[in-house]
Amino acid sequence: MAADHIPCGLNGLPAEAGASAADRIGAKPGFLQRDAPAGFQFFLADTCARAAPMSTPRHVPVLAREAVEMLGVRDGGVYVDATFGAGGYSRAILHAPETRVIGIDRDRTAIAGGFDLVERSGGRLTLVEDKFSNLVEVCAAQGIDTVDGVVMDVGVSSMQLDQAGRGFSFRLDGPLDMRMGHEGPTAADVVAKASEADLASILYIFGEERHSRAVARAIVAARLEAPIMTTRALAEIVAKVVWAKPGEIHPARRTFQALRIFVNAELDELHLALSAAERVLKPGGRLVVVSFHSLEDRIIKNFLATRGKSSGGSRHLPETAQIQPSFRILTKRPVTPGEDELRDNPRARSAKLRAAERTDAPAFPAAALPAWPSLATVMRGG
Repeated sequence: MAADHIPCGLNGLPAEAGASAADRIGAKPGFLQRDAPAGFQFFLADTCARAAPMSTPRHVPVLAREAVEMLGVRDGGVYVDATFGAGGYSRAILHAPETRVIGIDRDRTAIAGGFDLVERSGGRLTLVEDKFSNLVEVCAAQGIDTVDGVVMDVGVSSMQLDQAGRGFSFRLDGPLDMRMGHEGPTAADVVAKASEADLASILYIFGEERHSRAVARAIVAARLEAPIMTTRALAEIVAKVVWAKPGEIHPARRTFQALRIFVNAELDELHLALSAAERVLKPGGRLVVVSFHSLEDRIIKNFLATRGKSSGGSRHLPETAQIQPSFRILTKRPVTPGEDELRDNPRARSAKLRAAERTDAPAFPAAALPAWPSLATVMRGG
């Protein structure tokens, strides 16, 4: 339980129990154990402290009240906060008596920042450093086969945007990193390595950038002069070829969005996480997802639409069995922030919430991922 083992690494389990998962993502799990030798405690505590100071500011998630209401939290239920962040959803869920929460985040700083909430939860919160696409395996590692609810807040967090050193923001100068976790190629690596054609595809597909070819051409020309290593350098390159009217969002916004999504394989992760939630939710369990741009919302909408209706069979082949709906849709239209929330948090302007309740039908077969550019292919130049 979380009260006895406070994870600083993978899967919320002792190292030997999480070894296979650690091997899978190339990370080694670590723990801060109260009864461990003093030197061992100091080493792990120091590692986590370097990952994220305990003074990390708290952020209230967008549409928090609506998300928790849609989740329908029940006393004694087990819930997955699949994008833990600053722990806003987890705090709200833990208000219900005897609830248990498994919080997942690929960002080590978010996990370290949640240690205080772990302590105060009385053993009801377990934090796991992993991708939310692995939520079935994460739950299984905790001895849980099914859960009462899964909530996801998709995309980059305010905490990540506000830290210049993470390289997510075109408004703050910092290293061109953009990784949500701490492994793999950075955005600077992609900008340096990708061909002009690949860059244009990445910007068009993941950023919906209409000037993708011009931006890609400008990036390739600029990197011949000097490496593009900072957010400011990239933003200035884009601003020279994409114009914005006064008062409009910075012209580099779509380029930064595209690179961030690509570096973190965010859309693939979302596809996989939705299917994973379908498999782990018990009948009557609820899925609640908040997204922030059209690419994410489209994936969520299509996923729920497909699983919210019967399929298979036809009047020509009456013997073919129909696939019964695996979800009952709770939001015919997406829930959006109200005026008060928009006034307090302008970043909430594009947020959309969709929710559904699991039926007792089997999960749908997993669909193949879309054939868009992959990080591995682009980085090896083919």
